[in-house]
Amino acid sequence: MPQIKVIIPAYNEADSIGHVVNDIPKIVDEVIVVSNNSTDATGENAAKAGATVLREPRKGYGYACLKGMDYVAQLPEKPEIIVFLDGDYSDYPQELEKIVEPILQRDVDLVIGARVKRWREKGAMTFPQIFGNWLATNLMKLLFNARFTDLGPFRAIKYDKLLALEMEDKTYGWTVEMQLKALKKNYSYEEVPVHYRNRIGESKVSGTVKGAFMAGVKILTWIFKYSFK
Repeated sequence: MPQIKVIIPAYNEADSIGHVVNDIPKIVDEVIVVSNNSTDATGENAAKAGATVLREPRKGYGYACLKGMDYVAQLPEKPEIIVFLDGDYSDYPQELEKIVEPILQRDVDLVIGARVKRWREKGAMTFPQIFGNWLATNLMKLLFNARFTDLGPFRAIKYDKLLALEMEDKTYGWTVEMQLKALKKNYSYEEVPVHYRNRIGESKVSGTVKGAFMAGVKILTWIFKYSFK
């Protein structure tokens, strides 16, 4: 079985992180939780559930993901697959097996968990999230002939392909940056429909007007930047 590592960026997710770590299937050989400037017991609860805990004081989703990648880069044995997953328990971690399946069975480079409407709990995605996803994926379709329907954070990618992307976004643009760079490099990709529920705790991005606006600006900036490359 190929080695699979999971990176979970988490900011003040003390109430949910234990559930997330505990629900991850046993095919994963290490769960890495990056406590992103948390002021609660996120790190302690993640460690209690069996995760490797890193701390990233600079606030930002991308900062946390990059911290996880830095840790993996130092390991003597590198994984074949990296899975990214949020720490708020809105995703169903047990669906990880179907997220990695296209990589294991068909040698696909990148798999996105698409939060399809029929499997989405009412209120799990806010209007700004739904509209932002629609706008971003339609722009990618128009400009790059992409087939993406979601910027879902639950995703799997071959480790060597992830390194080749030279990821750099520090905040809200991480997911769209990965998808745009994968398109530019002609990576094979698939979407897998996943369930999505209301998160535990309050959203730090979609739950605030400022967060939703900043995320939208960052996503559109990446798309237009790449349309001129």
